[in-house]
Amino acid sequence: MSKPDSERRERNSTLKNFRLQWALMNAYERFEQSVVIALSLIIASVILMALLQLCRRVVPLVIGGAIDPLDHDVFQALFGSIFTVLIALEFKHSIVRPALRRNSIVQVRTVLLIALLALSRKFVILDSAATPALTIAALGFATLVLGIVCWLLREREDDLRECDKDE
Repeated sequence: MSKPDSERRERNSTLKNFRLQWALMNAYERFEQSVVIALSLIIASVILMALLQLCRRVVPLVIGGAIDPLDHDVFQALFGSIFTVLIALEFKHSIVRPALRRNSIVQVRTVLLIALLALSRKFVILDSAATPALTIAALGFATLVLGIVCWLLREREDDLRECDKDE
């Protein structure tokens, strides 16, 4: 079986599953699904525009040698923009998952990971000379707390999986 044939069968199977699930949904679930799909399309277009703008601004500067990635300010601006696109991608992924009916609408762990990614971006673009130490400490504490909560959720999920295996 060739690769295009297997991809075509997988797409047909996914579409068939979606149609079957759509038929089983009540009116509110269909509304919810429609909103999720619309949000996903909007976010995808925003991500695409952000990526195109990033490329439009950065590529000519890199090719022309006008950008020095070793310059701290340039590094902060460049990776701040890249992190912004990555955060948007992860956010879109958290919207698409429910659209594919793989998980429920509320994705606590995904939201926490997006928050950690946003805090990481903040640390990359942070001007440590101009930012008060208390602000940096608060951001560090928030990162620590989010990390602990993610760890606790993972532990809970592992415990639930073990309980399911035992039954």
